[in-house]
Amino acid sequence: MKIITDYLVIGSGLAGLSFALQAAETGTVTVLTKYTLEENNTSHAQGGIAAVLSSPDSFAKHIKDTNIAGAGLCNQEVVTKVVQYAPNVIQNLLNWGTRFDTEKDGAYNLAKEGGHSEHRILHHKDNTGYEIQRALCNKVRSHKNITVLEHFFAVDLITQHHQGELVKRHQQDVSCFGAYALDIASNKVYTILAKTTMLATGGAGQVYSTTTNPTIATGDGFAMVHRAKGVLDNMEFVQFHPTALYNPSDSPAFLISEALRGFGGILRNKKGEELMKHYDVRGNLAPRDIVARAIDNEMKTSGSDFVFLDCTHIDKKKLQNHFPNIYKKCSSIGIDISKDMIPVTPAAHYFCGGVKVDAFGRTSIKHLYAAGEVSCTGLHGANRLASNSLLEAIAFADFAISVAKHEKETNPIQSNIPDWDYEGTSFPEEMILITQSLKEVQQILSNYVGIVRSQERLKRAFNRLWTLYSETEDLYKKTTLSPKLCELRNLILVGYLVIKSAKARKKSIGLHYMVDYSE
Repeated sequence: MKIITDYLVIGSGLAGLSFALQAAETGTVTVLTKYTLEENNTSHAQGGIAAVLSSPDSFAKHIKDTNIAGAGLCNQEVVTKVVQYAPNVIQNLLNWGTRFDTEKDGAYNLAKEGGHSEHRILHHKDNTGYEIQRALCNKVRSHKNITVLEHFFAVDLITQHHQGELVKRHQQDVSCFGAYALDIASNKVYTILAKTTMLATGGAGQVYSTTTNPTIATGDGFAMVHRAKGVLDNMEFVQFHPTALYNPSDSPAFLISEALRGFGGILRNKKGEELMKHYDVRGNLAPRDIVARAIDNEMKTSGSDFVFLDCTHIDKKKLQNHFPNIYKKCSSIGIDISKDMIPVTPAAHYFCGGVKVDAFGRTSIKHLYAAGEVSCTGLHGANRLASNSLLEAIAFADFAISVAKHEKETNPIQSNIPDWDYEGTSFPEEMILITQSLKEVQQILSNYVGIVRSQERLKRAFNRLWTLYSETEDLYKKTTLSPKLCELRNLILVGYLVIKSAKARKKSIGLHYMVDYSE
């Protein structure tokens, strides 16, 4: 079964939907999402979106903060381009119906987060991502040129490989013609052909046992591009958010926004002592890589599973007004954050690396673009500055459509693409194998490829992962497709890519901390 469209968008977060809305002005758009349009990483983003909108702030300050957080590995051209474009991003969001918190005089209520030298974070309470997603979904669902396919799982990108041609490893030889997608309801695979494909599949937090990411964050885009011979970069830079709520029964972990520290929250160790003053002059507002390592060290030194975030000195009404969801969540497990300290622990949060793109979101595969967390633009370097991710997602969606819209007239739909081959498959008899293997993958990455690494740990992780890879590939070849099996396969590949990149970078920098090279 075939679907033909001008633009195929894989993913329904901020990057995908903002691209879709603009692409729909020039052609037909099909948006593919493996769950619902509303469920994605964007909708879980609490903090906000960074933009320079007033003095004493400036583009130069935002650029400097981004570079410092990125530990010198940021692409300067990209940082400047994105930071200067930020006011346009905010205007687009306002035009689409996004609401941001304001003061009584109508000025934006700008927050300050770790690594930022000024107050420049626009937000909507403590559920900014949800608010942005609400506005975008309303626009997308009502647009006549956009077709939304929910519960469709992108299995693989379609390239020359599927035409039976011999394609060399050189990525410039590869073009993308669309994707094969599994309709979960019917268990049928559709061949979706497009002139241009935008990959906006988010990250892969589920490769770790503790993550703030939803269960759908399984690295599908990373894996599909790697299988299609595309280029990925900086996969070793996995950002652990320093403060996830310590509540072992929660999966995913509930995020305690960095904005709470920007609001005055203080990290304390098991003894109640202020923690960060021993690690960085910026204290509680140091960049995330530094804070996460500090907490990790305190936990290992004390033998505790968590540290504390103390907000008891902050006015209760202000906490309830600015952080209603955090207040409600903590209250549900018996913690009144105006009286009790919050137990917190680091959790896998964001991939700073990914599918390598140029300044217009073009990947190494022709007619394939990438934006959002799945991409590696050069903005984040070795460590993402807080609240730069939502900014990057929509900025690169804009940059991409500015060039992609010209492909519609020059890139014809490929007609000689075969349908999916079901031959030799049957229903798996033991789905328990998939569940068990997923847990093993998560334990391997968490134990050996976490906040602190070593060459010996990476070697052990690779050897254990190789066994799971071999078993899963064998299962994949002889059983019918299922989302869980595809996700497992993708997560194993993501784990491999993180280990491979980590082994290759023989120095400690940013989020990649190696005890072998700690000096």
